[in-house]
Amino acid sequence: MRDYIEERATQLAYYIIEHKATVRQTAKVFNVSKSTAHKDVTARLMEINPELAKEARKVLDVNKQERHIRGGMATKEKYLHACAR
Repeated sequence: MRDYIEERATQLAYYIIEHKATVRQTAKVFNVSKSTAHKDVTARLMEINPELAKEARKVLDVNKQERHIRGGMATKEKYLHACAR
């Protein structure tokens, strides 16, 4: 694996852990696709630093469990603003 990919995967994981960020948020900050961010943190990082990968996975799992709640809140906001017009 190329050095810059290893470095990027590590940086992505630290960002996710530190900020409790989602894959989408992290991808936006690092200017990579969400697919790249997800693959870096879940697959590539396991080869580089398994312990760091497990910590990042914990955050991603929590985000996944909360995803439906965030989606519902976004829909609620959308319709609140639409009705206010």
